[in-house]
Amino acid sequence: MSTTASNAFTAKPGTPRLDLPPVPLARPGRWVAAAVVLLLLAWMVYVVFANPNFQWPVVWKYLFSKDILDGVKLTIELTVYAMSIGVSLGLVAALMRLSDNKLLSTAATAYIVAFRGTPALVQLIFWFNLAALFPRITLGIPFLAPAWLSIDANAVITPVVAATLGLGLCEGAYMSEIVRAGILSVDPGQREAATALGLTRAQTMRRIVLPQALRVIVPPTGNQIIGMLKLTSLASVISVTELLAAAGLIYTRTYETIPLLIVASIWYIVLTGVLTLVQRFIERHLGRSVHDAAQRASASRAT
Repeated sequence: MSTTASNAFTAKPGTPRLDLPPVPLARPGRWVAAAVVLLLLAWMVYVVFANPNFQWPVVWKYLFSKDILDGVKLTIELTVYAMSIGVSLGLVAALMRLSDNKLLSTAATAYIVAFRGTPALVQLIFWFNLAALFPRITLGIPFLAPAWLSIDANAVITPVVAATLGLGLCEGAYMSEIVRAGILSVDPGQREAATALGLTRAQTMRRIVLPQALRVIVPPTGNQIIGMLKLTSLASVISVTELLAAAGLIYTRTYETIPLLIVASIWYIVLTGVLTLVQRFIERHLGRSVHDAAQRASASRAT
């Protein structure tokens, strides 16, 4: 007879059995909730696909039409341009705000307050009407004449340029706070160690601080990119034919409003899903790097 069996037979009465497998608790609430959710999902699917007013044949007809695909392309381009400006400005503004120079810190704070405090739509309309303030855009040394370059503002500030500037400058104010939070999350001892090794402040920021801050910066930046993808729909107000505007031009001609809005929504969902997968891949890669570094550190301490 095995030791476990003999212990089970010789245990005193009232002694708890330690050799029995654990029994999971009954959770009827979970099954009820799952049944309710499944019922609601089935009802929604039936309503969506059984209702002829959704006009699914019209949706499939325009889903890959040239006008819609051109709008998708312009939406992606606006997102890339605006986020490039936003990330670059955000990094510069964050470093300026963390600077010991009061002038740089105050200028960065003023920029963040101004562009975070006004709606993105207001900024788009402002840049679109910039020629009302500056009919000609001149480049040169201030207060010295003649200017190096003078061009018509209407020729430069096209609707796409206005949308890019408005969205990019607005995004830069939000990205600056994300980058600043990521930099502040790094242990100050890292900077002290880098200084002890003789690294300059720029080298410390580039080689020590920013690589570690990426773990904090990447997740909210991914959310900002997804938000920017949808925020580009505001550009339709200033005559930019992005995805929503392209769908709008079609349904104003055909009066098939709901199907075209569904087409735009499907493309937004697809693009958002792709960006989400990319974000998760980057986060997993950064997490693996941190995990490998922790394993190497524990192995070195063990030896």
